[in-house]
Amino acid sequence: MERRNVGILIFPGVEVLDFAGPYEVFSRTRTVAGMASRRDEASAPFRVVTVAPDPGVIAATGGLRIVPDCSYGDSPELDVLVVPGGFGTRPLLEDAATLGWIGDRAGRAELVTSVCTGALLLAKVGLLAGRRATTHHGSLAALGELDPTIDVRPGERVVDDGVISSAGVAAGMDMAFYVVEKLVGADVADETARYIEYPRP
Repeated sequence: MERRNVGILIFPGVEVLDFAGPYEVFSRTRTVAGMASRRDEASAPFRVVTVAPDPGVIAATGGLRIVPDCSYGDSPELDVLVVPGGFGTRPLLEDAATLGWIGDRAGRAELVTSVCTGALLLAKVGLLAGRRATTHHGSLAALGELDPTIDVRPGERVVDDGVISSAGVAAGMDMAFYVVEKLVGADVADETARYIEYPRP
């Protein structure tokens, strides 16, 4: 089976569930149903990697420490890019290396997605210009201020307008299941949701 690479950006101050929720969904997805299929990668349609600005331990929101799989310089080609949010996105809005990496990988990825205030980074790079998009309810105004051409959609958990954005924190899991359904099918998404006991909306 040809597996797609899912790259999840992590950075100091990343919101834990923003990246861990999609990681769980993509890494537990199998095209063969059941418990036994989760014991190996034979029917896994996704290979998930975490990517950080630099090598070394990353401290997420709440102090959780994460060792990324790779850094900008050695990250693999990505089919799906996931840009999560958290308070750590604010300094990245002025970080040329991060914005450059996002723009480069987005230009080559099959799908570009965001969770929460990750949408601010996509907006800063220009990836949401003229598109419908959403973010955490506390940052809807900030998203519109970054780029007034964005059609900001409050109250929507997942918005797909060429780039897929989702609302805050737990909505990232809805986004991930949306992507699984889009790429692998509704039956696989539904079975994966049953496996992790997640009630899909």
